[in-house]
Amino acid sequence: MLQNKRLERSIFQNPDVVDLAQRLLGKVICTKIDGFYCEAMITETEAYAGENDKACHAYLGKFTKRTATMYKEGGHAYIYLCYGIHHLFNIVSNVKGKADAVLIRSVEPLLGIETMLRRRKVIKNGPKVYAGPAKLSQALGIDKSLNGVDLVNSENIYLIDKGKVVGDIVKTTRIGIDYAGEDALLAWRFYISGNKYVSKYI
Repeated sequence: MLQNKRLERSIFQNPDVVDLAQRLLGKVICTKIDGFYCEAMITETEAYAGENDKACHAYLGKFTKRTATMYKEGGHAYIYLCYGIHHLFNIVSNVKGKADAVLIRSVEPLLGIETMLRRRKVIKNGPKVYAGPAKLSQALGIDKSLNGVDLVNSENIYLIDKGKVVGDIVKTTRIGIDYAGEDALLAWRFYISGNKYVSKYI
């Protein structure tokens, strides 16, 4: 893939969401919100496998106003509120109707750091500013207004490849899904080994 090339639909339509969650590490989220441009590299992800995954919102084919976005074709943004206040950014994957998605859990800031710090209401830059899905969404200006947006065509939020070589990937269980029974034991959380911008280390 050419450096700085925008990610195309075919990448997001990967039928293996666990594989995609790892492939997205090192890719860069770009946002143009309220006239401010920011870039941040994905350092940590979690995979959610549609109707067969007890931790997934679409488990057993659940289709609601909230989950409807998950059934779109791969490459759409699925953004929902957690506890009514935190915006969590997910990327829908696979083909239309499968409801697989990758949760972005942490990022490393690249461009627009002053804007991100202002949004986070902090002065000093560092890993803790972006360590967690709610924090990174706030930093990048991502909220529910972007839910359902097509990342392949949008000018407000999209992904690019800057040619980052990720190296070793740490695989561990997902966070905060104890309710999912045996599926909570799946090693479907991934982060770049040695990167400081990670929400939680094993």
